[in-house]
Amino acid sequence: MEAAALAFLGAGLGTGLVALGTGLGIGKLAGPAMEGTARQPEATNDIRTTMIISAALIEGVALFGLVICFILAFK
Repeated sequence: MEAAALAFLGAGLGTGLVALGTGLGIGKLAGPAMEGTARQPEATNDIRTTMIISAALIEGVALFGLVICFILAFK
């Protein structure tokens, strides 16, 4: 196989793994946040704020991983 084909294959696999990890991370974040809101409705605003900040950090790491995959594929 050509090196370029392997680079594209690696970028595709890396992108899939980044998407899978992001989905799992946000899923593990949202479930307990919903449970916490159900158990303590008065803490909804604090829980929501913390969840949004954490989800943004997870998305930032995912974006960084995607950029690295594309840089390696198109180099």
